Amino acid sequence: MDRLSIFLTLMSGALITGALVITLFSLGYYSAWGIAISALLGFALAWPSAYLVSRRIKRRDPEWDHRRIERDAALKPSAPEV
Repeated sequence: MDRLSIFLTLMSGALITGALVITLFSLGYYSAWGIAISALLGFALAWPSAYLVSRRIKRRDPEWDHRRIERDAALKPSAPEV
């Protein structure tokens, strides 16, 4: 997991959970179970969506060199970007 996806996990989790709660409220479901299920879904989908967004950002960045990570990781096993 790279550092960008860690930061994006917090934002995407809040976005997904908020969107699900607003959708439930607009459909007329005002129960605690609906909010709990929305929170669980937001928590479960936060990391995969953040990982995909992180990869897309890095793929579109002309200055990002994915080979640099492989070289640095081979030289430093404790490198933060893997």
